[in-house]
Order: sequence, then structure tokens, then C-alpha cells
Amino acid sequence: MSLIERLFESLLFRSRWLLAPLYLGMVLSLVLLVIKFVQKFIATAMGFLELSSTGMILDVLGLVDIVLIGNLLLIVLFSGYENFVSKLDVVKDHVDKPEWMGKVGYSDVKLKIIGSVVAISTIELLRAFMNIGNFDKTEVAWMIGLHLCFVVSGVLFALMERLAHRRHFGA
Repeated sequence: MSLIERLFESLLFRSRWLLAPLYLGMVLSLVLLVIKFVQKFIATAMGFLELSSTGMILDVLGLVDIVLIGNLLLIVLFSGYENFVSKLDVVKDHVDKPEWMGKVGYSDVKLKIIGSVVAISTIELLRAFMNIGNFDKTEVAWMIGLHLCFVVSGVLFALMERLAHRRHFGA
């Protein structure tokens, strides 16, 4: 192997570290989500006595949305970093290391993302139905249509992954 080829391949391999600032940005986004969660929680708690049952459910669904997005962000953060940048050796034998950590591949992350998008879309659609008076029929139709697109896309993506996995491993 020539010196130029080795240097070029070394540069290519080391370029994965250019993703590190993006993962740091995801950590900061997680901090912003925590702040937004606390803000929404305090607002819900302060107005708890004036809230109707439906209002309370809608507020809690908003909190669930934030948690789902946070979970998704963490999965993408950990698995993306481990798959594309470097292994997280600091948690190798840590008692609190999530069981899935180090085992989630790129395809798994894509499936988790589409699953989370469907779950978030479901929650948003439920919120709309619980507050249907504030939406016109066209808005609700668009929400249902988009949700169905997410569901169909998720099912088709999962099917493609399964077929590719079966073909790759001969299962």
C-alpha cells in the first residue's frame, strides 16, 4: 500500500470524528427538551385545579410527546455515536448501561425512528380528536392522512428490512 493511499484512508477513517459536534448538539437538544418538559409540567401543575379531564389528558399527552422525543434522541445519540464514531468504553461494565446499548445497528435505529414518529403522530392525532372543536375538517383529514402515511411507511420499511435481513442471512 502506498504512502498516499495509507494517508488518505487514515484521513477517511478519522473523518468520523466530524460527527462528534453533531452528537454534542443532540446532548444540548436533550437539555432543551428537559427544560421544555419542566416548563410544561409546571404550567400543568399550576393550572391543575382549573383543568377539565380532557385538558389534563391533553397536557399529559404533551408531556408524553416530549418524553418519546427524548427517548428517541437518546437512542439515536448512543447508537449513532457507537456505530459511526467510537465505542463508549466509559460505560462498558456500568451497572446502569442500557441493555440495548452497543447492540442497536443502523437499521434498528431507522426502525425505532419510524416507530417513534408513528407513536408521536398517534398522540398528536388523539390530542386533535380530544379537542376536535378547535380543528376544521380539512386539518383533521390532513392529520389522518399524514398519520396513515407514517404507518404505511413504517410497515413497508420494516418489511423491507426483514426481507433484506432474510436475503442477507438466508433465513
